[in-house]
Amino acid sequence: MQNLMANARIVLVNTSHPGNIGGAARAMKNMGMHNLVLVEPREFPSGKADARSAGAQDVLADAKVVGSLVEAIEGCGLVVGTSARSRNIPWPLLDPRQTAAQALAELPKHDVAFVFGREDRGLTNEELHLCNFHVHIPSHEDFSSLNLAAAVQVVTYELRMAVLAGEKGDAPAPIWGTEWDEVLATNDQMEKLFEHMQETLVDVEFLDPESPRQLMARLRRLYVRARMDRIEHNIMRGILTATQRTLKKLR
Repeated sequence: MQNLMANARIVLVNTSHPGNIGGAARAMKNMGMHNLVLVEPREFPSGKADARSAGAQDVLADAKVVGSLVEAIEGCGLVVGTSARSRNIPWPLLDPRQTAAQALAELPKHDVAFVFGREDRGLTNEELHLCNFHVHIPSHEDFSSLNLAAAVQVVTYELRMAVLAGEKGDAPAPIWGTEWDEVLATNDQMEKLFEHMQETLVDVEFLDPESPRQLMARLRRLYVRARMDRIEHNIMRGILTATQRTLKKLR
């Protein structure tokens, strides 16, 4: 189990209270996870975080602090973002148990990130668009707001249970689980594809940068849902490059 958990990371975005970072570290260590990435925390390192970690200071000591979510999920083949509310553009949505099953199937192949947002408002739409799936914890509708550390505990518990089941030969079936012939494109490779795609769509005058509407968001949803492998990613980049080259010749 430890080898699999080494490929899993918890990402906390703009955490405002250091005690929640400590509580998340404790939740992680309870479930055998160690990789913690913090995106621009308001206060860290902090004695408050150490106190709330209750013996998980080693997780805090090894935590990586970065300046953006893009940097935090670099190299990951699967990124899951927590979402507590509906969005204008629905994204593939899983519950924590389904999320754990999918993560278990992919952890042997590449890094998997679980992204948690701000205590007061969660993740922005732009941040959620960086994720392959969204995970929603089905808490009671009369009191649905979860403490950040509690949310981390729920997700990491389900992942541990999936791993333990896998060790007994009873791994839960993944939601998207075809055995693939190529390595999946990483999140940072997909980001470069989206940047290239937007540039090309502007070049061919299909996308108006002054009035983009939701075109790129919908294209993101299409391609992250498809789970492209690296060869498919390279083919798409090649098509975009050829389009730009031909357009340049015509002009």
